[in-house]
Amino acid sequence: MLDGIALITHGTLAHSSMEIIKSLQENLQTADHSSLAINLSLADAEREFMYDCKVPHRHRHQDAVMEIESWVGWLKEKGATSVTVIGHSRGGNQTAWYATERISEAVDKVVLIAPATWSKTAASQAYESRYKVSLATHMEKADNLVRDGQGGSIMSPVGFLYCAQADVTADSFLAYYRPDKRFNTPDLLADIPRPTLVVAASDDKVIRDLISQIQSGPSMDHIKLEVVDGAGHFFRALYGEDLSDLIVEFLEN
Repeated sequence: MLDGIALITHGTLAHSSMEIIKSLQENLQTADHSSLAINLSLADAEREFMYDCKVPHRHRHQDAVMEIESWVGWLKEKGATSVTVIGHSRGGNQTAWYATERISEAVDKVVLIAPATWSKTAASQAYESRYKVSLATHMEKADNLVRDGQGGSIMSPVGFLYCAQADVTADSFLAYYRPDKRFNTPDLLADIPRPTLVVAASDDKVIRDLISQIQSGPSMDHIKLEVVDGAGHFFRALYGEDLSDLIVEFLEN
């Protein structure tokens, strides 16, 4: 029978065996804290490692929210009475969505590790810089397909997330790129009904404005921001130990 346990969700197109998650699980175990790291299915229940860009994309950002909910329910069935939900990067944002919209009474704490931020302008600029085409061009095509009842249709190869030439359904493309303020994790923090630890990396080259957004935002008693000085987005090497120490301290207080 389980009691307290941490449920850990990975980032974009990633998996549960990546270094940051394995390190965190090992350090939690050393501190006598149980954990379960999940693989988001991304529309493939058998998926194990990084998503293969050659496989058509039929998944949606919000699918993860329902999967986290399902895993929390499974843990409850196994006897867990105290669950901490933890997410890294996009998984941190998806964990925050879960915490604001579907949180279980069994969840008593939330940990967001370098959670994703977003703005409409930044998203459009980043897409055009990476793929040399306007995001609006593909958005219009996807919108038209959905409007015609063809949301499950594959668009011709387009840039999608980390994949330069991806076969992706219109529904999937819109799910990740249609403007939605919930993609910006700092905007969700006020609505998380549990004590929440946000761990940021001072040298994060992926999520660059997390610290400034939180520090310039309203003060919230249930939100604690910790910054690991010198760490990058994946908290490699000794920074992983610093990350784990902060999480263990949060769990034990």
